[in-house]
Amino acid sequence: MRYKPHDFWYNYSSHYKFILYIMSQLSPYLMFAGNAREAMTFYKECLGGKLEISTVGDSPMSAQMPKEAQNNVMHSTLTAEGISLMASDMMGDAGEKPGNTISLCLVCKSPEEIKIVFEKLSAGGKIVQPLKEEFFGTFGQFTDKFGIAWMMQYGMGETK
Repeated sequence: MRYKPHDFWYNYSSHYKFILYIMSQLSPYLMFAGNAREAMTFYKECLGGKLEISTVGDSPMSAQMPKEAQNNVMHSTLTAEGISLMASDMMGDAGEKPGNTISLCLVCKSPEEIKIVFEKLSAGGKIVQPLKEEFFGTFGQFTDKFGIAWMMQYGMGETK
């Protein structure tokens, strides 16, 4: 029996349809060791769109970070039709190594969604940062049981 592409969606349980409809966006998150601004500017020149860049010095974390890190990119986003690319210079102590320079970032639409999906995706993996309120919203990070790095975020600090 041959299925039409839409048959797949109609045969999904209502739970999975619900999850698919409430998720906001899954985007690649690139990690750089000091050249995120240069890379993201290059990508903007090639792909077009709108580039937003926030530095460590612009963030509430500024006072906690060393002086030499103040101009590093804390977070950047390039958005264009069909494109959402995020990047940072925040590599951490591990430094740049093959395999740790790209994460999948799932921006969720509700506090319930981030909790449920975080728990499911991180099962059997390694939690790097449990879900926690940050100045930019709820955030958590883990490597799943297949070795894929994930970041999850919800809101802009409005959750409690």
